[in-house]
Amino acid sequence: MRATPPVPPAKKSLGQHFLHDQGIIRRIAEAAGAAPGERMLEIGPGPGGLTRALLDDGARVWAVEADGRMVARLRALGWQGLEVIEADALAVDYPTLAEGAGGPLRLVGNLPYNISGPLLAKLLRERRAFPSITVMIQREVAERILARPGTRARGGLSVLAQTFCRIRSVLRVGPGAFTPPPRVESQVIRLDVLPAPIAPLDDEEALWRVVRAGFGRRRKMLRNALAGVVPDPVACLEAAGLTGRERAEALDAETWVRLANAVTMSLAAK
Repeated sequence: MRATPPVPPAKKSLGQHFLHDQGIIRRIAEAAGAAPGERMLEIGPGPGGLTRALLDDGARVWAVEADGRMVARLRALGWQGLEVIEADALAVDYPTLAEGAGGPLRLVGNLPYNISGPLLAKLLRERRAFPSITVMIQREVAERILARPGTRARGGLSVLAQTFCRIRSVLRVGPGAFTPPPRVESQVIRLDVLPAPIAPLDDEEALWRVVRAGFGRRRKMLRNALAGVVPDPVACLEAAGLTGRERAEALDAETWVRLANAVTMSLAAK
């Protein structure tokens, strides 16, 4: 009988907190859509608690792990249906990975808190690799993604996630569910990737650019926040049905798309 390799201690430098609550692990696997024959990509499997639950549900799992100690442990376990990829999640080409796996992968994972924002932005850019994204993140980040127009929590990630996905909260998770316990609460959310943006979008890069500019200077009115970033911001704002006196957090996703389209049209006219 194969001996179970010991679990290496968590590394603070990697933002590691290992989920040990079996009830929560089961709820995450269910929310992520684990099922017989389902292709799934797990980011940050750590010692493999969630990985085991996904495999037990009959899923095939590709697991991306940056910590060589955890990679060695998972490979030593020899679980059928598991492929372990040693890589930085921020450096993976997800569309290429999915193509090699035979098609889109349902993504699931306990994202390291220290890279969750940049990693979520990357996943949104490469969203065609995933029909769904189910992740545990710091509750504050989850609240930003879910934030509605006019709220203080609303940011660029809110707009982009709501443009490309349908989002729902799955559950909140307290520090006691982890080893070692983090100092913050966590939240699991699921993002179902839409077949098309929430409104017709002429140029995706234009949307990313105007959203980044608007929230990069969020205390300013949009006509000032976009100055120097887009040509004739006042005309673009008017074309989108705005006065220019609005601030970034006031706009819903559809309005941001209209503004991006106005910028695209302005550039095409030059």
